[in-house]
Amino acid sequence: MVDDDRRWLILVMSLSGRAGSARMRIWRALRSLGATALRDGVYLLPASPGRYQALQHQANAIQALGGKSLLLEVGDASMETTEVLPALFDRNSDYQELLEAVAHWQKECPSLEERDAQRRLLQLQRRFQAIVEIDFFPGAAREQAVMALADAEATYNCSFVPDEPKATRGEIPRLECSEFRGRLWATRRHLWVDRVASAWLIQRFIDPEARFLWMESPEQCPAEALGFDFDGAAFTHVDDKVTFEVLLASFTLDGDTALVRLGELVHYLDVGGAPVPEAAGFKLMLSGARERCPDDDTLLAHVGPVLDDLYQAYGSADG
Repeated sequence: MVDDDRRWLILVMSLSGRAGSARMRIWRALRSLGATALRDGVYLLPASPGRYQALQHQANAIQALGGKSLLLEVGDASMETTEVLPALFDRNSDYQELLEAVAHWQKECPSLEERDAQRRLLQLQRRFQAIVEIDFFPGAAREQAVMALADAEATYNCSFVPDEPKATRGEIPRLECSEFRGRLWATRRHLWVDRVASAWLIQRFIDPEARFLWMESPEQCPAEALGFDFDGAAFTHVDDKVTFEVLLASFTLDGDTALVRLGELVHYLDVGGAPVPEAAGFKLMLSGARERCPDDDTLLAHVGPVLDDLYQAYGSADG
């Protein structure tokens, strides 16, 4: 069975009215899966292996409660008026409510405390992901939400992550890691997403003997240091790439698909773009780590294993 909008899953169920709380749990589970009710006790989903397993789990739960259930997979040829079925899964109203909430957050953001602004933005990002998971027939509304959340991330960074570098234009030269061993690397202190990920990348893949200088301002960068992620630095934003992605390209690491996926995560959290499911959790973790760690050396040591784990997971997923 393949993920195909020309095939459908139908769950037919009956459960005693005396099982009120159990019925409510089943209903909530079906709703979270994005199932739509064709009539009382009859639920519909586009077919996919994952959705089949999820519905089968609910069917088993119904039977365990003394009810009856039947799970069917049918094709368009077995049903009438199948052209109207995708409209039953229209999520435009959900996206519209999200867009209104994002606009409200952006209006209030400059007057919020950083922690409150971040908490509310994370809620909006999780709300988007919840809609995406049940948006089986995406359209323009999803793209509008993507753009709105990208703007929201940029608004957050402008308000609470000052001195972000401005992108330059030009070619990214290809460099050899062997020529950059044991160097002093410098960036702005109080690390955030792009800087901490770039420092991890340097230490892990480019210069294992790297020494780091965390500066109060770019003007403090010594002549012998390799600056990154600030205006005028040796490695900073170029065109549509953030510093992490520029480092990938500079040192020919952009053939590593796991690092590229990490770059997508960093890109989204730094300048916006296509949302990444792990972004909200990583941002929340990093925010907590910044509060707990007394300095940037400790922060890098703390966050490094998390980035190691993400790199491993992305690589395993590709395999």
